[in-house]
Amino acid sequence: MGRRSGAGTAFGIAAGAVGLLAAAVGITAGAITIVMARRVVTPVSARPDDVKIHAVDLASGEVVLEATDETRMPGRYGLWFDRDAGHARLGDVVDDGAKSVRRRIEAVDFGRLDRAARGRITGWYHLGPWDLGYDYENVVVETSLGPAPAWFIPADTPSERWIIQVHGRGAKRHETLRAVAPAHEAGWNSLLIAYRNDGEAPESEDRRYGLGGTEWADVVAAVRYAVAHGAERVVLMGWSMGGMIALQAVLRSATVRERLVGVILDSPAVDWVDILRFQGTLQNLPPGFGDAVVRLLGGPIGAGLTGMAAPISVEELDPVARAGELDVPILLMHSVDDGFVPIDGSRRLAAARPDLVEFEVFEGARHTKLWNHDPRRWSGLVRGWLERSHATARELVDEAEISG
Repeated sequence: MGRRSGAGTAFGIAAGAVGLLAAAVGITAGAITIVMARRVVTPVSARPDDVKIHAVDLASGEVVLEATDETRMPGRYGLWFDRDAGHARLGDVVDDGAKSVRRRIEAVDFGRLDRAARGRITGWYHLGPWDLGYDYENVVVETSLGPAPAWFIPADTPSERWIIQVHGRGAKRHETLRAVAPAHEAGWNSLLIAYRNDGEAPESEDRRYGLGGTEWADVVAAVRYAVAHGAERVVLMGWSMGGMIALQAVLRSATVRERLVGVILDSPAVDWVDILRFQGTLQNLPPGFGDAVVRLLGGPIGAGLTGMAAPISVEELDPVARAGELDVPILLMHSVDDGFVPIDGSRRLAAARPDLVEFEVFEGARHTKLWNHDPRRWSGLVRGWLERSHATARELVDEAEISG
Protein backbone atom coordinates (compact mmCIF):
# COMPACT_ATOMS: atom_id res chain seq x y z
CA MET A 1 0.00 0.00 0.00
CA GLY A 2 2.82 2.38 0.84
CA ARG A 3 4.43 1.88 -2.57
CA ARG A 4 1.15 2.42 -4.40
CA SER A 5 0.45 5.52 -2.37
CA GLY A 6 3.93 6.90 -3.07
CA ALA A 7 3.58 6.21 -6.79
CA GLY A 8 0.18 7.85 -6.80
CA THR A 9 1.58 10.87 -5.01
CA ALA A 10 4.46 11.11 -7.47
CA PHE A 11 2.04 10.85 -10.41
CA GLY A 12 -0.15 13.53 -8.89
CA ILE A 13 2.81 15.84 -8.41
CA ALA A 14 3.94 15.25 -12.00
CA ALA A 15 0.43 15.86 -13.34
CA GLY A 16 0.16 19.01 -11.28
CA ALA A 17 3.50 20.22 -12.59
CA VAL A 18 2.39 19.59 -16.17
CA GLY A 19 -0.83 21.47 -15.46
CA LEU A 20 1.07 24.40 -13.98
CA LEU A 21 3.47 24.39 -16.94
CA ALA A 22 0.57 24.38 -19.40
CA ALA A 23 -1.07 27.21 -17.48
CA ALA A 24 2.19 29.15 -17.47
CA VAL A 25 2.59 28.62 -21.22
CA GLY A 26 -0.99 29.74 -21.74
CA ILE A 27 -0.48 32.85 -19.62
CA THR A 28 2.74 33.65 -21.46
CA ALA A 29 1.08 33.18 -24.85
CA GLY A 30 -1.81 35.39 -23.78
CA ALA A 31 0.56 38.09 -22.55
CA ILE A 32 2.51 38.04 -25.82
CA THR A 33 -0.73 38.26 -27.79
CA ILE A 34 -1.81 41.31 -25.80
CA VAL A 35 1.59 42.96 -26.28
CA MET A 36 1.45 42.37 -30.03
CA ALA A 37 -2.12 43.66 -30.28
CA ARG A 38 -1.26 46.80 -28.31
CA ARG A 39 1.80 47.38 -30.50
CA VAL A 40 -0.28 47.18 -33.69
CA VAL A 41 -2.77 49.86 -32.63
CA THR A 42 -0.47 52.14 -30.63
CA PRO A 43 1.10 55.03 -32.58
CA VAL A 44 4.88 55.01 -32.72
CA SER A 45 6.32 57.81 -30.59
CA ALA A 46 9.99 57.19 -31.36
CA ARG A 47 11.88 54.85 -33.64
CA PRO A 48 15.13 53.21 -32.54
CA ASP A 49 18.48 53.96 -34.15
CA ASP A 50 19.00 50.40 -35.34
CA VAL A 51 22.05 50.80 -37.60
CA LYS A 52 25.64 51.23 -36.41
CA ILE A 53 27.63 54.04 -38.00
CA HIS A 54 31.22 52.75 -38.19
CA ALA A 55 32.92 55.75 -39.79
CA VAL A 56 32.21 59.10 -41.42
CA ASP A 57 34.53 60.88 -43.85
CA LEU A 58 33.04 64.27 -44.63
CA ALA A 59 36.02 65.20 -46.79
CA SER A 60 35.37 62.35 -49.21
CA GLY A 61 31.62 62.49 -48.64
CA GLU A 62 31.24 58.88 -47.53
CA VAL A 63 29.82 57.02 -44.55
CA VAL A 64 30.45 53.43 -43.45
CA LEU A 65 27.41 51.66 -42.01
CA GLU A 66 26.74 48.27 -40.53
CA ALA A 67 25.78 45.84 -43.31
CA THR A 68 22.04 45.07 -43.28
CA ASP A 69 19.36 44.44 -45.88
CA GLU A 70 18.37 48.11 -45.61
CA THR A 71 21.86 49.64 -45.79
CA ARG A 72 22.76 47.49 -48.80
CA MET A 73 19.86 48.67 -50.95
CA PRO A 74 20.81 50.69 -54.04
CA GLY A 75 19.32 54.16 -54.41
CA ARG A 76 18.91 57.32 -52.32
CA TYR A 77 17.68 57.36 -48.72
CA GLY A 78 17.39 59.47 -45.62
CA LEU A 79 19.51 58.72 -42.56
CA TRP A 80 18.23 59.92 -39.21
CA PHE A 81 20.78 59.81 -36.41
CA ASP A 82 21.20 60.76 -32.76
CA ARG A 83 17.55 59.93 -32.02
CA ASP A 84 16.31 62.15 -34.83
CA ALA A 85 18.47 65.10 -33.76
CA GLY A 86 20.28 64.87 -37.11
CA HIS A 87 19.45 64.03 -40.72
CA ALA A 88 21.55 63.22 -43.76
CA ARG A 89 20.79 62.11 -47.30
CA LEU A 90 22.62 59.12 -48.63
CA GLY A 91 23.41 58.20 -52.22
CA ASP A 92 24.35 54.89 -53.77
CA VAL A 93 26.54 52.14 -52.38
CA VAL A 94 30.26 52.61 -53.01
CA ASP A 95 31.47 49.37 -51.45
CA ASP A 96 29.51 46.43 -50.06
CA GLY A 97 31.51 44.29 -47.64
CA ALA A 98 30.60 41.32 -45.48
CA LYS A 99 30.10 43.39 -42.33
CA SER A 100 29.95 47.00 -43.52
CA VAL A 101 28.61 49.11 -46.38
CA ARG A 102 30.16 52.32 -47.67
CA ARG A 103 27.71 54.86 -49.12
CA ARG A 104 27.92 58.35 -50.56
CA ILE A 105 26.75 61.28 -48.48
CA GLU A 106 24.70 63.64 -50.63
CA ALA A 107 23.95 66.14 -47.86
CA VAL A 108 23.93 66.60 -44.09
CA ASP A 109 20.82 68.66 -43.42
CA PHE A 110 21.43 69.16 -39.70
CA GLY A 111 23.23 67.50 -36.81
CA ARG A 112 26.79 66.19 -36.41
CA LEU A 113 27.00 63.05 -38.51
CA ASP A 114 30.74 62.83 -37.85
CA ARG A 115 30.00 62.31 -34.15
CA ALA A 116 27.05 59.92 -34.54
CA ALA A 117 27.32 56.28 -33.51
CA ARG A 118 23.93 54.99 -34.61
CA GLY A 119 21.12 55.91 -37.00
CA ARG A 120 18.25 54.50 -39.07
CA ILE A 121 17.63 54.31 -42.79
CA THR A 122 14.35 55.71 -44.10
CA GLY A 123 12.66 56.21 -47.43
CA TRP A 124 11.82 59.81 -46.50
CA TYR A 125 14.39 61.50 -48.67
CA HIS A 126 12.80 64.98 -48.57
CA LEU A 127 12.28 66.97 -45.37
CA GLY A 128 9.48 69.15 -46.70
CA PRO A 129 7.90 70.59 -49.85
CA TRP A 130 10.49 73.38 -49.82
CA ASP A 131 13.01 70.75 -51.00
CA LEU A 132 11.12 70.20 -54.26
CA GLY A 133 11.37 73.69 -55.75
CA TYR A 134 7.62 74.13 -56.26
CA ASP A 135 5.29 76.69 -54.76
CA TYR A 136 3.39 75.30 -51.79
CA GLU A 137 0.97 76.36 -49.07
CA ASN A 138 0.45 75.26 -45.49
CA VAL A 139 -3.29 74.62 -45.29
CA VAL A 140 -5.75 73.21 -42.78
CA VAL A 141 -8.28 70.42 -43.34
CA GLU A 142 -11.22 70.52 -40.94
CA THR A 143 -11.86 66.99 -39.64
CA SER A 144 -14.45 65.77 -37.17
CA LEU A 145 -11.74 65.85 -34.50
CA GLY A 146 -10.51 69.33 -35.34
CA PRO A 147 -8.12 71.05 -37.76
CA ALA A 148 -5.41 68.90 -39.36
CA PRO A 149 -2.37 70.36 -41.15
CA ALA A 150 -1.70 69.64 -44.81
CA TRP A 151 0.59 70.76 -47.60
CA PHE A 152 -0.91 71.92 -50.88
CA ILE A 153 1.36 71.96 -53.94
CA PRO A 154 -0.48 73.42 -56.96
CA ALA A 155 0.18 72.50 -60.56
CA ASP A 156 1.99 75.06 -62.71
CA THR A 157 -1.29 76.06 -64.34
CA PRO A 158 -4.69 76.11 -62.62
CA SER A 159 -6.06 72.57 -62.48
CA GLU A 160 -9.21 70.89 -61.21
CA ARG A 161 -7.29 67.60 -60.83
CA TRP A 162 -6.19 66.77 -57.27
CA ILE A 163 -4.19 63.85 -55.91
CA ILE A 164 -4.57 63.37 -52.15
CA GLN A 165 -1.66 61.64 -50.42
CA VAL A 166 -2.24 59.36 -47.40
CA HIS A 167 0.87 58.26 -45.52
CA GLY A 168 1.43 55.00 -43.69
CA ARG A 169 1.48 53.75 -40.10
CA GLY A 170 4.13 55.39 -37.96
CA ALA A 171 4.90 57.88 -40.73
CA LYS A 172 3.93 61.47 -41.50
CA ARG A 173 2.98 63.36 -44.66
CA HIS A 174 6.73 63.76 -45.39
CA GLU A 175 6.68 60.15 -46.59
CA THR A 176 4.50 61.09 -49.54
CA LEU A 177 6.66 63.93 -50.86
CA ARG A 178 8.27 61.51 -53.31
CA ALA A 179 5.06 61.48 -55.37
CA VAL A 180 4.77 65.24 -55.79
CA ALA A 181 7.17 65.61 -58.74
CA PRO A 182 5.52 63.07 -61.08
CA ALA A 183 2.07 64.38 -60.13
CA HIS A 184 3.20 67.95 -60.80
CA GLU A 185 4.66 66.96 -64.17
CA ALA A 186 1.33 65.35 -65.08
CA GLY A 187 -0.54 68.57 -64.24
CA TRP A 188 -2.09 67.52 -60.92
CA ASN A 189 -2.37 69.48 -57.68
CA SER A 190 -1.10 67.58 -54.62
CA LEU A 191 -2.63 67.63 -51.14
CA LEU A 192 -0.48 65.88 -48.52
CA ILE A 193 -2.60 65.26 -45.45
CA ALA A 194 -2.22 64.32 -41.80
CA TYR A 195 -4.74 62.05 -40.07
CA ARG A 196 -5.75 61.23 -36.52
CA ASN A 197 -3.05 59.99 -34.12
CA ASP A 198 -0.16 60.49 -36.55
CA GLY A 199 1.54 63.09 -34.36
CA GLU A 200 0.35 66.09 -36.41
CA ALA A 201 -3.42 65.79 -36.72
CA PRO A 202 -5.79 65.81 -33.71
CA GLU A 203 -5.84 62.69 -31.57
CA SER A 204 -8.85 60.47 -31.14
CA GLU A 205 -10.13 59.90 -27.63
CA ASP A 206 -8.39 56.53 -27.32
CA ARG A 207 -5.21 57.67 -29.13
CA ARG A 208 -5.12 54.39 -31.03
CA TYR A 209 -4.94 53.46 -34.71
CA GLY A 210 -8.08 52.01 -36.25
CA LEU A 211 -6.00 50.24 -38.97
CA GLY A 212 -8.05 52.11 -41.56
CA GLY A 213 -11.39 51.60 -39.85
CA THR A 214 -11.43 55.10 -38.31
CA GLU A 215 -8.83 57.10 -40.22
CA TRP A 216 -10.80 56.98 -43.48
CA ALA A 217 -13.06 59.75 -42.15
CA ASP A 218 -10.12 62.17 -42.29
CA VAL A 219 -9.59 61.30 -45.96
CA VAL A 220 -13.24 62.17 -46.59
CA ALA A 221 -12.59 65.53 -44.92
CA ALA A 222 -9.61 66.04 -47.25
CA VAL A 223 -11.76 65.29 -50.29
CA ARG A 224 -14.33 67.83 -49.07
CA TYR A 225 -11.52 70.38 -48.73
CA ALA A 226 -10.33 69.66 -52.28
CA VAL A 227 -13.84 69.95 -53.73
CA ALA A 228 -14.42 73.21 -51.86
CA HIS A 229 -11.25 74.53 -53.52
CA GLY A 230 -12.15 73.54 -57.05
CA ALA A 231 -11.41 69.83 -57.40
CA GLU A 232 -13.45 68.11 -60.09
CA ARG A 233 -11.39 64.92 -60.34
CA VAL A 234 -9.70 63.26 -57.38
CA VAL A 235 -7.14 60.48 -57.07
CA LEU A 236 -6.31 58.97 -53.67
CA MET A 237 -2.79 57.65 -53.14
CA GLY A 238 -2.07 55.50 -50.11
CA TRP A 239 1.23 54.24 -48.75
CA SER A 240 1.35 51.11 -46.56
CA MET A 241 -1.50 51.47 -44.02
CA GLY A 242 -2.44 54.61 -45.96
CA GLY A 243 -3.45 52.24 -48.75
CA MET A 244 -5.95 50.54 -46.49
CA ILE A 245 -7.20 53.94 -45.29
CA ALA A 246 -7.67 55.14 -48.87
CA LEU A 247 -9.53 51.97 -49.86
CA GLN A 248 -11.81 52.24 -46.83
CA ALA A 249 -12.62 55.83 -47.81
CA VAL A 250 -13.54 54.65 -51.31
CA LEU A 251 -15.69 51.78 -50.06
CA ARG A 252 -17.45 53.72 -47.29
CA SER A 253 -17.97 57.25 -48.61
CA ALA A 254 -20.26 58.46 -51.37
CA THR A 255 -18.58 61.87 -51.04
CA VAL A 256 -15.26 60.34 -52.11
CA ARG A 257 -16.77 58.33 -54.97
CA GLU A 258 -18.48 61.40 -56.50
CA ARG A 259 -15.19 62.90 -57.70
CA LEU A 260 -12.92 59.85 -57.62
CA VAL A 261 -11.24 58.88 -60.88
CA GLY A 262 -8.56 56.53 -59.56
CA VAL A 263 -6.45 55.13 -56.73
CA ILE A 264 -2.68 54.63 -56.46
CA LEU A 265 -1.28 52.21 -53.87
CA ASP A 266 2.36 51.89 -52.81
CA SER A 267 3.20 48.81 -50.69
CA PRO A 268 -0.39 48.80 -49.36
CA ALA A 269 -1.71 47.02 -46.29
CA VAL A 270 -4.48 45.04 -48.00
CA ASP A 271 -4.87 42.02 -45.71
CA TRP A 272 -4.30 42.58 -41.98
CA VAL A 273 -4.62 38.87 -41.20
CA ASP A 274 -1.72 38.14 -43.53
CA ILE A 275 0.29 41.05 -42.16
CA LEU A 276 -0.16 40.04 -38.52
CA ARG A 277 0.77 36.44 -39.28
CA PHE A 278 3.88 37.65 -41.08
CA GLN A 279 4.82 39.96 -38.22
CA GLY A 280 4.50 37.04 -35.84
CA THR A 281 7.03 35.04 -37.84
CA LEU A 282 9.42 38.03 -37.81
CA GLN A 283 9.24 37.94 -33.99
CA ASN A 284 9.99 34.18 -34.06
CA LEU A 285 6.62 33.42 -32.53
CA PRO A 286 4.86 30.09 -33.10
CA PRO A 287 2.25 29.83 -35.86
CA GLY A 288 -1.14 31.03 -34.76
CA PHE A 289 -0.07 34.14 -32.86
CA GLY A 290 -1.12 36.39 -35.72
CA ASP A 291 -4.59 34.82 -35.72
CA ALA A 292 -4.75 35.21 -31.93
CA VAL A 293 -4.03 38.92 -32.31
CA VAL A 294 -6.82 39.21 -34.90
CA ARG A 295 -9.26 37.52 -32.52
CA LEU A 296 -8.20 39.76 -29.64
CA LEU A 297 -8.54 42.97 -31.68
CA GLY A 298 -12.06 42.01 -32.74
CA GLY A 299 -13.20 40.43 -29.48
CA PRO A 300 -15.29 41.93 -26.68
CA ILE A 301 -12.33 42.30 -24.28
CA GLY A 302 -9.86 43.47 -26.95
CA ALA A 303 -10.68 47.14 -26.51
CA GLY A 304 -10.01 47.07 -22.79
CA LEU A 305 -6.75 45.18 -23.13
CA THR A 306 -5.37 47.34 -25.94
CA GLY A 307 -6.76 50.75 -25.00
CA MET A 308 -9.00 50.97 -28.09
CA ALA A 309 -12.34 52.70 -27.87
CA ALA A 310 -13.98 49.85 -29.78
CA PRO A 311 -12.98 46.46 -31.21
CA ILE A 312 -11.58 46.24 -34.73
CA SER A 313 -13.03 43.56 -36.98
CA VAL A 314 -10.02 42.98 -39.19
CA GLU A 315 -12.00 40.75 -41.54
CA GLU A 316 -14.47 43.59 -42.27
CA LEU A 317 -11.59 45.76 -43.44
CA ASP A 318 -10.69 43.30 -46.23
CA PRO A 319 -10.99 45.20 -49.54
CA VAL A 320 -10.58 41.99 -51.56
CA ALA A 321 -13.90 40.73 -50.17
CA ARG A 322 -15.52 43.94 -51.46
CA ALA A 323 -13.52 44.22 -54.67
CA GLY A 324 -16.72 44.03 -56.70
CA GLU A 325 -17.67 47.48 -55.35
CA LEU A 326 -14.56 49.13 -56.80
CA ASP A 327 -15.18 50.95 -60.08
CA VAL A 328 -12.14 53.15 -60.79
CA PRO A 329 -8.67 52.32 -62.17
CA ILE A 330 -6.01 51.38 -59.61
CA LEU A 331 -2.24 51.55 -59.95
CA LEU A 332 -0.84 49.02 -57.48
CA MET A 333 2.91 48.82 -56.78
CA HIS A 334 4.56 46.38 -54.38
CA SER A 335 7.94 44.72 -53.88
CA VAL A 336 8.16 40.94 -53.60
CA ASP A 337 10.66 41.29 -50.76
CA ASP A 338 8.72 43.96 -48.88
CA GLY A 339 9.91 42.70 -45.48
CA PHE A 340 7.05 44.29 -43.56
CA VAL A 341 3.80 44.00 -45.51
CA PRO A 342 3.72 40.79 -47.57
CA ILE A 343 2.80 41.16 -51.23
CA ASP A 344 0.17 38.39 -51.10
CA GLY A 345 -2.71 40.77 -50.31
CA SER A 346 -1.81 42.97 -53.27
CA ARG A 347 -1.71 39.92 -55.52
CA ARG A 348 -5.20 38.90 -54.39
CA LEU A 349 -6.58 42.39 -54.99
CA ALA A 350 -5.04 42.48 -58.47
CA ALA A 351 -6.43 39.02 -59.24
CA ALA A 352 -9.90 40.01 -57.98
CA ARG A 353 -10.12 43.02 -60.34
CA PRO A 354 -7.76 42.53 -63.30
CA ASP A 355 -10.05 44.84 -65.27
CA LEU A 356 -9.21 47.77 -62.98
CA VAL A 357 -5.83 47.03 -61.40
CA GLU A 358 -2.53 47.76 -63.10
CA PHE A 359 -0.19 45.65 -60.94
CA GLU A 360 3.49 46.60 -61.00
CA VAL A 361 5.83 44.25 -59.14
CA PHE A 362 9.21 45.47 -57.91
CA GLU A 363 12.12 43.39 -56.63
CA GLY A 364 14.71 44.49 -54.11
CA ALA A 365 12.78 47.64 -53.15
CA ARG A 366 11.39 46.47 -49.78
CA HIS A 367 8.68 48.43 -47.95
CA THR A 368 7.61 51.86 -49.34
CA LYS A 369 11.09 52.37 -50.79
CA LEU A 370 10.16 51.71 -54.41
CA TRP A 371 10.94 55.30 -55.44
CA ASN A 372 14.27 55.18 -53.62
CA HIS A 373 15.23 51.91 -55.28
CA ASP A 374 14.18 52.78 -58.83
CA PRO A 375 13.04 56.42 -59.06
CA ARG A 376 12.92 56.46 -62.86
CA ARG A 377 10.58 53.48 -63.13
CA TRP A 378 8.43 54.46 -60.15
CA SER A 379 8.04 58.11 -61.19
CA GLY A 380 7.35 57.10 -64.78
CA LEU A 381 4.59 54.74 -63.65
CA VAL A 382 2.90 57.38 -61.47
CA ARG A 383 3.24 60.17 -64.03
CA GLY A 384 2.08 58.02 -66.96
CA TRP A 385 -0.87 56.61 -65.04
CA LEU A 386 -2.02 60.10 -64.00
CA GLU A 387 -1.69 61.37 -67.56
CA ARG A 388 -3.80 58.47 -68.83
CA SER A 389 -6.36 59.04 -66.06
CA HIS A 390 -6.67 62.66 -67.18
CA ALA A 391 -7.06 61.66 -70.81
CA THR A 392 -9.73 59.07 -69.97
CA ALA A 393 -11.64 61.52 -67.80
CA ARG A 394 -11.48 64.14 -70.56
CA GLU A 395 -12.85 61.66 -73.09
CA LEU A 396 -15.77 60.81 -70.80
CA VAL A 397 -16.57 64.51 -70.34
CA ASP A 398 -16.44 65.06 -74.09
CA GLU A 399 -18.74 62.08 -74.73
CA ALA A 400 -21.21 63.37 -72.12
CA GLU A 401 -21.22 66.84 -73.70
CA ILE A 402 -21.78 65.39 -77.17
CA SER A 403 -24.59 63.09 -76.05
CA GLY A 404 -26.11 65.97 -74.07
